[in-house]
Amino acid sequence: MHTPEKITFSSHSSSGDGSSGLIVPDNPIIPFIEGDGIGKEITASVRLIIDKAVAKSYNGKRRIEWKEVLAGEKAYNALGTWLPAETMEAFREYRVGIKGPLTTPVGEGIRSLNVALRQELDLYVCLRPVRWFKGVTTPLLHPEKVHVTIFRENTEDIYAGIEWNAGTPEVEKVLKFLKEEMGVAKIRFPETTSIGVKPVSVEGTERLVRSAIEYAIRNRLPSVTLVHKGNIMKFTEGGFKKWGYALAEREYGDQVFTENIFNKIKAEQGLKEAVAAYNEAMESGKVIIKDVIADAFLQNTLLKPEEYSVVATLNLNGDYISDQLAAMVGGIGIAPGANINYLTGHAIFEATHGTAPDIAGKNRANPCSMLLSGVMMLEYIGWDEAGNLITKSLETLFERGYATTDLARFMENGKALSTSEFASMIINSL
Repeated sequence: MHTPEKITFSSHSSSGDGSSGLIVPDNPIIPFIEGDGIGKEITASVRLIIDKAVAKSYNGKRRIEWKEVLAGEKAYNALGTWLPAETMEAFREYRVGIKGPLTTPVGEGIRSLNVALRQELDLYVCLRPVRWFKGVTTPLLHPEKVHVTIFRENTEDIYAGIEWNAGTPEVEKVLKFLKEEMGVAKIRFPETTSIGVKPVSVEGTERLVRSAIEYAIRNRLPSVTLVHKGNIMKFTEGGFKKWGYALAEREYGDQVFTENIFNKIKAEQGLKEAVAAYNEAMESGKVIIKDVIADAFLQNTLLKPEEYSVVATLNLNGDYISDQLAAMVGGIGIAPGANINYLTGHAIFEATHGTAPDIAGKNRANPCSMLLSGVMMLEYIGWDEAGNLITKSLETLFERGYATTDLARFMENGKALSTSEFASMIINSL
């Protein structure tokens, strides 16, 4: 067995999606955060399953060297801080990591541990692939039509946390500036108003949209949809739409066909010619770049989900969209996620749900969100064979009705298993 080594990154060999720039040894050191609540149970199961899948896929020639780092309640109880500097440095140094769910401190400390990790490491893409597993009960008649990968901007929008509380001296200064310097007269109840700022930049937009387009091209997916509320927020969300289209046309030329190009052909040559150009672009494998207003998108995903493959959107929209699409295929219990900086290679893969303290320690937790995030991690470092092995095992078990209680209770022939029993069945079916 090789000596454990760090994953490194070469920006010179990286494409726009970043992953090809990773230099991964056969025995990489990967830091992990166990997580709070059910984190202890699911993290142990996930690590065990991943280790077995890697061993089987590569005949023992590859192995992950796990390195635990602390965050959340475990860190607070041991060190008196929710997010130790050593933990942040470990993710920065070792580049790729995974984490269980974390408690957000209430009334003290940092706003959110998850947001802090994303902001500190500039993990500007929240990547959320959504698909249905046969056998999982959902509210849709045709959940098999849902196969969407969401690129959610992770560092800007209102999640940047720039806000001031009503009644404070700080908000009074902001209100005074808005009224006296900027001529703002639309704040209806200034004495009781809190103020938040929504930053959206050209650079932040471009790097997100670029990553989404690169992903679509690499995976031969038909479209990238820019989801926004530019009809109301014309300079932030409207800017996102405008800058996204401009980047696509400027950097990808003949590889894409945008809605702007369609409208230009329509205006100059007529609808028939525009439709013909669109159809030709689709047949030739070009990625269609289109946009839709966020509220219409939420409706459309229920009525015609097959029209969307890759979505690029801002932070708040992405939060709503991710959870709705997850519910459409069975819930966030089987929804994986990652936070990635494709320019540096840094990535943290995570369970997308909470800590579920009501079932913590009862061996009932569903490990699939974190496990499928682990599959994403394996794919990210180029170990696709091990990831595919886990995915196929889950497909087999779900189709046969085996799942933890949260999923099995809704299945027609569901067979409820404990966390450890489910993990054992996955391993046995690898």
